[in-house]
Amino acid sequence: MGLRTTLPREIGLVVFVMAAAGVMAVTLWPVYLMEDSPGLWGDIILCTDRPSVWYNVNLVPFRMFADYWKDLTQGGGFFTILNFLGNLAVFVPLGFLPALLFRNPGWRRSALVGFGISLLVECGQYLVCRTTDIDDIILNTLGALCGYWIFLLLRRAAPNFTRKFQVEARNGRETGDRTPAP
Repeated sequence: MGLRTTLPREIGLVVFVMAAAGVMAVTLWPVYLMEDSPGLWGDIILCTDRPSVWYNVNLVPFRMFADYWKDLTQGGGFFTILNFLGNLAVFVPLGFLPALLFRNPGWRRSALVGFGISLLVECGQYLVCRTTDIDDIILNTLGALCGYWIFLLLRRAAPNFTRKFQVEARNGRETGDRTPAP
């Protein structure tokens, strides 16, 4: 394609892969600090004898948000806020990095990356007997969109910095972002 990469872009790609792998590791095999764990990843068992197919599965959008609101109004909000913000924050890099690293950044790409990885995580959580929730997918996708919005702010504040992460044509012209710099 006649393109040349840059060192910051290559480092960014490694960080992106590490972020995606880290999200999957933390969500599929969490090590709970409050539980005794015999190994680094704890006891991982695939659920073959689940009480029912729908055990620990929520396919009703926004049900978790109603539970969050109930917890907050009854004073038990610390873990609720932690879970809500955690679902958003963990996916911010997975929306930010595709916008920074790939040509023609757009919110759809960031949302699609966040949605796809979140869907993969939720399906994996079903297989390892963890809760699978459509609301987590919604929050994770929103987190990826927040990452894209952070990219937009960074691109506006430091356009020369964001250009360092784009591929270049062999003649030195930048090809990553077709919008003119402000």
